[in-house]
Amino acid sequence: MSNDPAASSASGSTTRRPEGATASRRGLGGELIPEGEDRLLTAPNVITFVRLLCIPLFVWLLFGRDLYWQAAVLLAVLGATDWVDGYVARRFGQVSNFGKMFDPTVDRLLMIVGVGSIIVVGAVPLWFGLLVIGREVVMSAYVATITLMGARRMDVSFIGKTGTFCQMVAFPLFLVAADESLSGSLRDAVEFGAWAAGLPGLVFGYIAFVGYLREGPTALAEGRADRERAPGTDRGAGEASARRTSQEEAN
Repeated sequence: MSNDPAASSASGSTTRRPEGATASRRGLGGELIPEGEDRLLTAPNVITFVRLLCIPLFVWLLFGRDLYWQAAVLLAVLGATDWVDGYVARRFGQVSNFGKMFDPTVDRLLMIVGVGSIIVVGAVPLWFGLLVIGREVVMSAYVATITLMGARRMDVSFIGKTGTFCQMVAFPLFLVAADESLSGSLRDAVEFGAWAAGLPGLVFGYIAFVGYLREGPTALAEGRADRERAPGTDRGAGEASARRTSQEEAN
């Protein structure tokens, strides 16, 4: 007769969690989520949500009021505060799986809307803006697709964050440089700063994109393997039952 506590669950008794183990539940994709990591209402998520609400305000300032300076300042603030939610999450132990997806999603939405708006007003060359938007759209579609196929979540890389930050510096400067109320020399200086940040940001962004493409197949294989090994799946349950049977026969 086996003394394995796990075997007692078959007779209806409650299985005790091993001492020191962390409580967890299974997410929609089959992954194990440690207790507390699936929270929605946290300070970092609220900060990210406020940044999301500021996107329509940026569009209104630019197209509704023709306030280039104010729109540029708001866009710069939204870009500069990108690190705040992540810092708060780590500093106060409020990291959540929702936040890990919500923050980069808002970053990409801000980039697409911001860059698209600046292209429309003619403040940035079309080729440059399309290269930035194209990368964001394709990468978002790629990540969403492999996630639906069962891939584990892929963390945002440091070089990707760096590229996004550079772009969020460059595009407000492009917008300011388009303000005809400024002197020609000042506009030239601001535009130079925009290119100095924008071109490296574009390169970093595509390097990060290639990294995601290379990581995708591995993330997909690992995500599917994790679900197959999970006790809650048919295969995982079968493997667990087989292991218990082998242990009982050995005893």
